[in-house]
Amino acid sequence: MSLPALRPSSSLANPLNILVIGAGVAGPALAYFLQSADPRHTITIIERSPSLRMAGQQIDLKAEGLPVLRKMGLMDNIKKSLVAETGLAMVDPNGKPIAHFGIVDAAKGTVGLTSEYEIMRGDLVQVLYDASLAQGVKAKELGQAGGLTYEFGKTVMDFKQDNDGVDVTFSDGQEKRYDLVVGADGQTSRTRRQAFGQEASDEAFKSLGIHTAYYSVPRLEGEGGLANLYTAPGRRCILTRMGDRPMTQVYLFNMNATSTERLKKMNKEPIEKQKEVWAETFKDAGWQADRFVSGLDTCDDFYTHEIAQVKMKEVYKGRVALLGDAGYCPSPFTGLGTTLSIVGAYLLAGELARHGNDVPRALQAYDKVARPLIDECQHLPTGLVGMFLPSSRLGVWIFRNSMWALSTFKINEMMHRVFPEDTSKAGWKVPDYPELNLLS
Repeated sequence: MSLPALRPSSSLANPLNILVIGAGVAGPALAYFLQSADPRHTITIIERSPSLRMAGQQIDLKAEGLPVLRKMGLMDNIKKSLVAETGLAMVDPNGKPIAHFGIVDAAKGTVGLTSEYEIMRGDLVQVLYDASLAQGVKAKELGQAGGLTYEFGKTVMDFKQDNDGVDVTFSDGQEKRYDLVVGADGQTSRTRRQAFGQEASDEAFKSLGIHTAYYSVPRLEGEGGLANLYTAPGRRCILTRMGDRPMTQVYLFNMNATSTERLKKMNKEPIEKQKEVWAETFKDAGWQADRFVSGLDTCDDFYTHEIAQVKMKEVYKGRVALLGDAGYCPSPFTGLGTTLSIVGAYLLAGELARHGNDVPRALQAYDKVARPLIDECQHLPTGLVGMFLPSSRLGVWIFRNSMWALSTFKINEMMHRVFPEDTSKAGWKVPDYPELNLLS
């Protein structure tokens, strides 16, 4: 891992005591940037899971996230973990390909499912986690007074803040004071509820009316590197992704009003109950639905949630900031959630460094500089979601033939209307923060 050289801090600003809630993608990325800017910072990352959560499906690295990862010196490590997915095939009930879409140049946009850089969520989390710890080791070697600590199986019960800091009560009974608290705890963020209140948090959660389930089943002999997309009447869709991995990733999507209401009620039930509802919903979907329904019984990585966007008027309150999906989840349909998490961490650390660790001014600047990117990444063209989940057999027929035309005749202009625009063409550029001491 070729990381930028860590330098002893020459800053006259006081180092900060920072709590980060969530050790997914955004939390470790933020720790990396904070230590690079000022190794005197004391950083604690807590995670409710008993260990680093390596589960999760395939994610994209694209658009503005790539130059930030290059600045971190992590691209070589990421390339070693990439999934060799060769594109997307849309299939009919017999598994016959109807349309084929290739690999997207990750630096040029978001058009299509398969990006140039596809990686399993757990692999990316591991790369960022290791890099953040490596920065911590370098800080100790420099004799800096700060440090990075990960604490697992721990949550925040409550916090109270004043103008100078945040007093936090943890699930283990400990009470500590911090200069800054960062919630990087996902789209259903508890930090968001605690800081902004239940009503504001609920208002920010914009459901797209879709539930999804992710899990893995044993790969069949002969399954290639193509992802497969199958649509069924009743607003149901099945996506599989294999790449070069030993397991087949299964994604089930459901937009039927009756069954989504059942799924919403089941979200807090035991996993076995959730699986039963998903099995009932997809048992007659066609294609390989029987295989995937059967796989629900034996999979150990099942996860389900409601697809939504998180739209906050501001991503901070006092000395509490939201990062990644907690503050501005764009939804999986944009393919930009990971990008926003990594770039958001870069912006937050950059503004803290630029403002001499003045937390109130830095958070105000963070919100301002991130807002254009957030708005662009959250843009979903009208009708996009429903188009992928037709209700009737006629709707499915129209959708399949539309995709056949797009694929066969290479109608790029239509593709740009269907999928979100490339953020790099909208004028937003990654700011440069020399204060972060990253690679140029």
